[in-house]
Amino acid sequence: MLKWSVIFLIIAIVAAILGFGGIAGAAATIAKILFFVFLVVWIIFLVLGFTVAKKITK
Repeated sequence: MLKWSVIFLIIAIVAAILGFGGIAGAAATIAKILFFVFLVVWIIFLVLGFTVAKKITK
């Protein structure tokens, strides 16, 4: 998911340089959404990992 976020960010930068404002804005919005979804999923897995590790070490 982070890979797709970076891809859309690069698309947004290239589109902005070439003057395609609408496409650049849309790609930047998609990149932001994917990045925040990635962060939420990462935090969930981090918490689950610590929870499972505590149960295994007991």
